[in-house]
Amino acid sequence: MRVSVNTGEFEFTEHRERLFRVAYRMLGSVSDAEDVLQEAWLRWSRVDRTEIRDPLSLLVRTTARLALDRMRRIKARREAYIGEWLPEPLPTAPEEAAIASEAVSMAMLRVLETLSPLERAVFVLREAFDLSYDEIGEILDRKPPAVRQLARRARQHVDQRRSRFETDRPTHQKVTEQFLAATRTGDLPALMAVLAPGVTLIADGGGKVRAPLLPVVGADKVARFLLAVAAREQSSASVVTASLNGGLAVIVTSATGPGAVLELDVVEDRVQTIYLIGNPDKLAPMSRILEGSASSA
Repeated sequence: MRVSVNTGEFEFTEHRERLFRVAYRMLGSVSDAEDVLQEAWLRWSRVDRTEIRDPLSLLVRTTARLALDRMRRIKARREAYIGEWLPEPLPTAPEEAAIASEAVSMAMLRVLETLSPLERAVFVLREAFDLSYDEIGEILDRKPPAVRQLARRARQHVDQRRSRFETDRPTHQKVTEQFLAATRTGDLPALMAVLAPGVTLIADGGGKVRAPLLPVVGADKVARFLLAVAAREQSSASVVTASLNGGLAVIVTSATGPGAVLELDVVEDRVQTIYLIGNPDKLAPMSRILEGSASSA
């Protein structure tokens, strides 16, 4: 007897969030992750599930393979990207922060971008699901020793580039509030006080909005750039704070909707890196956050 479609829908929906996290961490793109899940669902809906003992295992295998294929296809697209490429912001509930903060943080996703597609897939599957090397090898069609070597290389690479310091959420919020206050008032000394001397601003305009094509480095240069932008946009823009990528972020809005997202990488009590996403193609999920803020106001 064939399992009903409704049962299949329930099983897929039950695991959808976990599958999305795997696809997003492998791709760094909400839209690409959603496309992968849509294709995974189409394949799942055509499977005879009467003989399947572990639906999650099959769904993870399907999602990971589809995400790996997509990673390989979009590599050239990202290499031809205008300016710096940043991952798409991911809305996360505040209560998820303790679990999701590092796993989907902009800083971590930027590190994962430097891995090869296979290294990234192995790292995510090992970290997200704690799968064995045998299981990952079956998913990726690689022998366990090769998977183990990929995992070791990916872990070393990540450990060398990840932040050595963790900042608690209250400190992050305090620094964000100080950053916003200084930016709003045009207070250069106050803004400089919350920026690390070697702070780096990385902007992603995708060639569709004005944005620096190269990172801006140094507290003085970054502060003056931010204040110049704030002065230009102050009359038409407002800001909303939201939980994105497991941490507190800033959404800059205008009458037409979200215009930019700023995610601050805070080390101890200073802003170490500012990720500024202005590419409108990456800001669609922010509209839902703004609608929610308006309805709860």
